[in-house]
Amino acid sequence: MDLASQIYKRKSCRKYLDDEIDLTAIEEFLSNVNPLIGDINYSYEIFAKDEVTLRTRWNAPYYLAIYSDKKENYGINVGFVFQQLSLFMQSIGIGSCWVGMGSVKEKTPDFVILMAFGKSNNFERDITQFKRKKLSEIADVNDERLEPARLAPSAINMQPWYFKQSNEGFDVFKIKHNFVKRKIVARWNDIDIGIALAHLYVSNPDSFKFEIKDKKDIKGYSYIGSIKI
Repeated sequence: MDLASQIYKRKSCRKYLDDEIDLTAIEEFLSNVNPLIGDINYSYEIFAKDEVTLRTRWNAPYYLAIYSDKKENYGINVGFVFQQLSLFMQSIGIGSCWVGMGSVKEKTPDFVILMAFGKSNNFERDITQFKRKKLSEIADVNDERLEPARLAPSAINMQPWYFKQSNEGFDVFKIKHNFVKRKIVARWNDIDIGIALAHLYVSNPDSFKFEIKDKKDIKGYSYIGSIKI
């Protein structure tokens, strides 16, 4: 299964058809997906559009509600797991979009975020249509192996990650926001980091490793963990 190729054409889909989807492939994929952090329990439910509460101007026929134990780094793990699903759905002709502005109607403490999905005629794009920061803005070295992370989606396209080369690979950092941005987007930034790491994992499935070391923050960024790719 070549999920890595989907990175270069995936788009956050906001235009859907009402076609019914056989959910079997999605359920089978999630039963075998690899998490980033193995001791964090997570789960999901699939809802129709009239079963969720949205603050968007668009909607989709299906919504995947994601739940997790609220342990340290749970958001990163959620982003890592379910971005793999997003790429898989892309590979079988299903568009998707992370939905921060929405929730299930019967919200529980372990609810994290929604992901919209459905059949679409508008879920792919050309690589030239991506609007992203340059590699030099997200890393201290111009290493093309980081290109999959550069193309990752994030809340309001913030791209809150930074990669610093180390002897073993790269240290991963998350931007520190001012008060205003903390109120608006900071709660989604851990998920964003997990999404970017998922792109690096599917591009390097045999060599990717993630661990949390005793490392210091750098100016403007908080240390998240370290990777080998």
